[in-house]
Amino acid sequence: MTDDEPTITGARAPTPLWQRALLWLITILCFAWLYTRIDTAAARAGLTVASYMLGVFASVSWGTWLALMIPYSIFFFLVDSTVVWRVVTWFNARVRWTGILPIRASAYIISIVNEQVGKGAMALYLNRRDGVPGWEVGSSMLFIMFCELLYLTFWANVGYAMAADTLPEIFGLVPWIGLGVLLLFILWVAYFRGIIPAGGKLRERSILKAFREASPLRYVIVAAIRSPALLGAVLVYTLALRLFGVEASFLDMLGVLPVIFFAAAIPTPMRAAAITIWVVLFPDNAAQLSAFGLVMHNFFIFFNAAIGLLFLRRANRELFG
Repeated sequence: MTDDEPTITGARAPTPLWQRALLWLITILCFAWLYTRIDTAAARAGLTVASYMLGVFASVSWGTWLALMIPYSIFFFLVDSTVVWRVVTWFNARVRWTGILPIRASAYIISIVNEQVGKGAMALYLNRRDGVPGWEVGSSMLFIMFCELLYLTFWANVGYAMAADTLPEIFGLVPWIGLGVLLLFILWVAYFRGIIPAGGKLRERSILKAFREASPLRYVIVAAIRSPALLGAVLVYTLALRLFGVEASFLDMLGVLPVIFFAAAIPTPMRAAAITIWVVLFPDNAAQLSAFGLVMHNFFIFFNAAIGLLFLRRANRELFG
């Protein structure tokens, strides 16, 4: 570890006021736009917005919905934990898979606010529990985030190739974005493998340790481990969407979900950006998709946080006991 890269501590600089204000402004604008779309649909039906939305929620079979969401959330947790275990074992320390579960689960509690802050909490956890240099664990978390970009881009292009005719016109940008990400990946790997000699001092920083040590195959392995979670989401989200009265094919959902998950990474309160994207992609069902996006994304993060609570006592014991 270099002198300018200190060990991670419990202290974290507070978020600037303007950043918090900006996130809430984006959230307010998203929900204001959603309200106008729902109000238009409600007016056509001769109903108030409240009555119209209550009708949407009343039409859903919530027992069936929970039967889809609970198993999927648990499955996602196991896949997500496996990704963290694989990357940490490669680049930081040999940790048992069961030893990763409390780390990943307890971080979900913090992820209610921001998924990236949750990853930072995992770095702090491993630093304190296993003595792994904090910046090097942070490198592994960055590696996981970069792999998420790659695998979502890959599946978005697979979905577009299979269902281009039925997706919104704007999805024509997906292949171009995929090409750009592919070129970025090639240059990225070339830089960290030393093929591109420039910027050697930056490359040697501890925060980039995982990228220096990662072969191209390791990116592929992480994407392969993560992919069952996305394919499971395609099944669950398609069936759940039908419960809200909106028909979509599995191939359509394969093209749409990676874009939705990108939007979900934007740290807006209540996942407002992700909810808004649903309505943008399915404009004829604004009320149904607003309700769908709201319950899907928020149930997911709060149920994952509930899983975290199950592991919280163990996590606290390992950190402070």
